[in-house]
Amino acid sequence: MLGYVEGFVAAVPTSNKDAYIAHATKAAGFFKEYGVTRMVECWGDDVPHGKVTDFYDAVKAEENETIIFSWFEYPSKQARDAAMKQMMEDPRMQELSDMPFDGKRMIYGGFAPIFDKPAANGGMGYVDGFLLAVPEKNKQAYIDMAATAAQVFYDHGATRMVENWGDDVPDGEVTWYRRAVKAEEGESVLFSWIEWPSKEVRDKGQQAVMQDERMKDMPQEMPFDGMRMMWGGFKPVLDL
Repeated sequence: MLGYVEGFVAAVPTSNKDAYIAHATKAAGFFKEYGVTRMVECWGDDVPHGKVTDFYDAVKAEENETIIFSWFEYPSKQARDAAMKQMMEDPRMQELSDMPFDGKRMIYGGFAPIFDKPAANGGMGYVDGFLLAVPEKNKQAYIDMAATAAQVFYDHGATRMVENWGDDVPDGEVTWYRRAVKAEEGESVLFSWIEWPSKEVRDKGQQAVMQDERMKDMPQEMPFDGMRMMWGGFKPVLDL
């Protein structure tokens, strides 16, 4: 299981896609110096609007903006905390602050992995990203549910499923995670994703999962409010 995750969601002007990828590529070397073991940037591809919550409202996306779903992987929370402190003191950080999107609307936070069991087959060409709120008292029930669902997804082509429990998730002035999922008192935010080898495999896999008899064995009463969960399909544009 990976050690710690820094998760990000933002809205980027669609016309700035190339500039965003260039900025992320330039920043990658800097972050690797400070212990990031993997940096993934994903561009919105199949991101639906929701009735209660969705990725667009999460970052107050404007017309002609695309949602990005991204994360850093660290070996531990201690490594992440030390890196954050050192990066803030590095003068090169100022050079990276000129971003091709509105950073004030980006949501970010630190998450502790609670489920990460890759399938035997590897490779990532597409990502399903999720944000949701889970009552803290239901943590184990959620982990048990994720473990059951993961096997079904793996049998239908997914290569990795990762569930991350909110650990250092700050409130913001404009947008933030708890606002995004309308978290209530006693609930934690989850930042989670499923990796697929391609969009084609994902589309077929999603259909097969919904028809799989094992999904009927899932709890009738879910350990979280599914109406406040948001999800979407994303194409990786950087995976280092």
